[in-house]
Amino acid sequence: MFLRIVLLCLALSLAGCSRSTVHQQEAFVFGTRVEVLVWGDDAERAQQAMGAVLREFDRLHKAYHAWKPSELTALNRMLAAGLRAQVSAELATMLGDAKALAATGDQLFNPALGQLVALWGFHGDQFSPRRPDPVALQALVDSAPSMGDVHIDADGVTSDNRDVQFDLGGYAKGYALDRAAAILRAEGIENALINIGGNVMALGRKGDHPWQVGIQHPRAPQPIAVLALYDGEAIGTSGDYQRYFELDGRRFSHLIDPRSGQPASGTQAVTVLVTPQAGAGVLSDVVSKPVFLAGDTWREMAHRYGVEMALRVDAEGRIAVTRALRARLKPFGDIKIDQVVD
Repeated sequence: MFLRIVLLCLALSLAGCSRSTVHQQEAFVFGTRVEVLVWGDDAERAQQAMGAVLREFDRLHKAYHAWKPSELTALNRMLAAGLRAQVSAELATMLGDAKALAATGDQLFNPALGQLVALWGFHGDQFSPRRPDPVALQALVDSAPSMGDVHIDADGVTSDNRDVQFDLGGYAKGYALDRAAAILRAEGIENALINIGGNVMALGRKGDHPWQVGIQHPRAPQPIAVLALYDGEAIGTSGDYQRYFELDGRRFSHLIDPRSGQPASGTQAVTVLVTPQAGAGVLSDVVSKPVFLAGDTWREMAHRYGVEMALRVDAEGRIAVTRALRARLKPFGDIKIDQVVD
């Protein structure tokens, strides 16, 4: 691709003809590093489009923050008081979508568990290793707040359970991927890669080749495998290495099982790949959570969401991958795939 463009410039003496390259902008938002890559030869257009994406990320981060003042925290205060809350059309749509996705996975994806996440100390930019008060923990487990308690209509949002407290951390990054893709396309960008802390979406290609991404190893500073990502595809990863603390020789991650109130311990990491479709970013972000929490029944959980390409690293570090995804993977170095499943 590079050589062909250069030769074309020389042969035709086209003014302004230049080699395509990767343009990049980065930021820290949603509690993680985000980056936007654009492939093309119009640097000004690329920078303008990437800037628009990062501004949108900042808007979403501030509007739906789980513990700093935001529309989401205002909603949580209203529900805790047993009141109906008026919300923006965008938030109502997000909550309605999250409610449907939670029902598909038997509430293992549960954005209503904000109190439980906070109890474990994960509502803060810094968190210290500590176990929650066991009485308060058991009370929340018994209360079992879930998206099934939530009602969204034209008049606002209500909850049957005052312990419902929204935390969209398992949804918002995927939503941001979809918003980024829409903005880039509206700006005339056809080839780009958006990465929000391991949640990735591809647009088009990188020259003559698809975009290449690595699936992070949960216990080593290297990828498990390299994966070609095609136009409109999105991958979502959940791992116990992203937000966690260690105490008494145990690792406690932010991925909390609503059935026990405890951080899940049977899985180290899960990656899912979602094929091009409306809301692919959201689906990739959401599905990795119930698949992670499902443990040994991870494959059946992925099936529920129509996801055929998934990879799981269990608590012992064994790597299992679906047959559909195995055909796309290039294991890194001496990494071994232990099991291939249908």
